[in-house]
Amino acid sequence: MKQVTNPIIKTANLSIGYSSKKGINTIASNLNINLESGNLVCLLGKNGIGKSTLLRTITKVQPALEGDVLIDNAYLETFTNHSLAKTLSLVLTERLPDTSLTVYELVALGRQPFTNWIGYLTTNDLEIIQASFEKTNTQHLMNAKCHELSDGQLQKVLIARALAQDTPIIVLDEPTAHLDLHHTINTFTLLKKLAKDFNKTIIVSTHEINLALQIADALWLMTPTKFIAGTTAELISNNDLNLLFDSELISFNKTLKQFTINHS
Repeated sequence: MKQVTNPIIKTANLSIGYSSKKGINTIASNLNINLESGNLVCLLGKNGIGKSTLLRTITKVQPALEGDVLIDNAYLETFTNHSLAKTLSLVLTERLPDTSLTVYELVALGRQPFTNWIGYLTTNDLEIIQASFEKTNTQHLMNAKCHELSDGQLQKVLIARALAQDTPIIVLDEPTAHLDLHHTINTFTLLKKLAKDFNKTIIVSTHEINLALQIADALWLMTPTKFIAGTTAELISNNDLNLLFDSELISFNKTLKQFTINHS
């Protein structure tokens, strides 16, 4: 991958995992990432490999075991929660708790890091909220209650809230886990457009591997032995994608540029 001179996200000898009374459980170590702004990055790996742990670590949800994370050349630990919320927005897969909030009120909460203590919305805030609905094509849902939404509708609304937060970085953990094919493709297409048209840096963990290969600007591949970052073409050329599965039932087809089932 080309040398990134001024990465928006950088890690240096990063180790991720968990500390407990029983000791340290290291999930991955020596992670060195240099990510250029304005890219859609797909994080790939098997269940339990540590994708969510990596995302939680680079977003300060949990501490690193060792090493450093820098965002726009500033060490992650120097960010307060308030300042980080102006830099990075996070979209998780958990369903919202039962709430009487309308969709508009939920998306408007994205402006919270920028409002005063009483949450007053300025004209500029209102314009950003409206633009977030327009970019995600969710204007028709504004007055609906959040609990009335389908999974696909809720995912788009949560992305709208992240857009209302208006951060240069958006991180999404398995955003299409509960969506059908139509909504999955719709979500990835939207994320690609946001990265390209609005220079957002978007990191998404996903099991939609073949779709990621078609749409991502860069791939992060987590395997039991190494972490690999690069363009799709680079990972294909270097046969890195063959490390994703250790099963004889599935393999990567370079000609088709996708994973295929091996027929006996």
